[in-house]
Amino acid sequence: MLQPPPAVPGMREEEVDTPALLIDLDAFEFNLDTMAALVADGGAKLRAHAKTHKSPVVAHRQIARGAVGQCVQKVAEAEALAWGGVRDILVSNQVVGASKLARLAALAHIAEIAVCADDPVHVEAIAAAARDAGVVLRVLVEIDVGGGRCGVAPGGAAVELAQRIAASPHLRFGGLQAYHGRAQHLRTPEQRHFAIAAAVDDTRRTVDMLRQQGLDCAIVGGAGTGTFELEARSGVFTELQAGSYCFMDADYARNLDAAGRPVTTFRHALFLLATVISATRPGLAVLDAGHKAVAIDSGMPVVWGREDIRYVSASDEHGKLELAEGATLPIGQKLRLVPGHCDPTVARHDWYVGVRGGRVECLWPITARGGLH
Repeated sequence: MLQPPPAVPGMREEEVDTPALLIDLDAFEFNLDTMAALVADGGAKLRAHAKTHKSPVVAHRQIARGAVGQCVQKVAEAEALAWGGVRDILVSNQVVGASKLARLAALAHIAEIAVCADDPVHVEAIAAAARDAGVVLRVLVEIDVGGGRCGVAPGGAAVELAQRIAASPHLRFGGLQAYHGRAQHLRTPEQRHFAIAAAVDDTRRTVDMLRQQGLDCAIVGGAGTGTFELEARSGVFTELQAGSYCFMDADYARNLDAAGRPVTTFRHALFLLATVISATRPGLAVLDAGHKAVAIDSGMPVVWGREDIRYVSASDEHGKLELAEGATLPIGQKLRLVPGHCDPTVARHDWYVGVRGGRVECLWPITARGGLH
């Protein structure tokens, strides 16, 4: 159920009810503008990943800055974007189940829809759904370029699957999905470069083999916030699927540059605002934000602007803080937290509270929140 918003425009940040998901609008717009400038200098376009933000409002701001569209992981996310006016959407994932595929095919009446396959079973099911809906669906072959998750082997197996797609009157071969997820959080630039160089080689070889069979790849998609500049320079990738860049989280901030310092291309723009609800003894305080408010799969959130305070553990509704000697936090004090992982943190909330200059400027619903199907 959509919850009432925790704030109203014009309210001071310290008046916002908590836990609340804040967007620092200045940092957010800086990130969007920075990505647009970086992509403009390369040969690939941005297809921003909406699994991060789950919001047509954010999507339209990315598209206004040159993104060709959005990618998503779930049909429900595609529906939220399409109904919100986004007209070019790639489900960068396999969709299994007749009801899901019927919903996806129905969206092709209002938007350009594409989906991925890595098995003939997928191709047959997508073709049946497209036939029943009276549409032609664009299908990309996903290849495994090192992620060890979904994807057919690069080369001949991918070509055979592409030929199946191209042979169907209800489908259109759209190209390749070649995302290396595990490379995004490799800490050193040398590690990231090595992983993506291998991915580029596999992808280029597959593209060349497809062309030899008369199959052109309109889309060669992949990349993420951690590696997008490498794929952009490859001469192979045509679309970049970075998502977290718009918000940045504590885990991406642990990636290092060539000098061994944290990469600072983008700014932290997403924060969880939380309130101190207990401070019973020295060196300890408790926030009203635990597992149900912030994801900890990529580490604990970081207390923004307070190196003397650490968020050390979470339970369902509580976050425990350790305070350095001499530090105090009164009950009622509000703190910004930088989530360790932005995507699943967003999925816990119904609203973004956009703040600028210490005041609430806007409220945006997180439309695709809970979109698991």
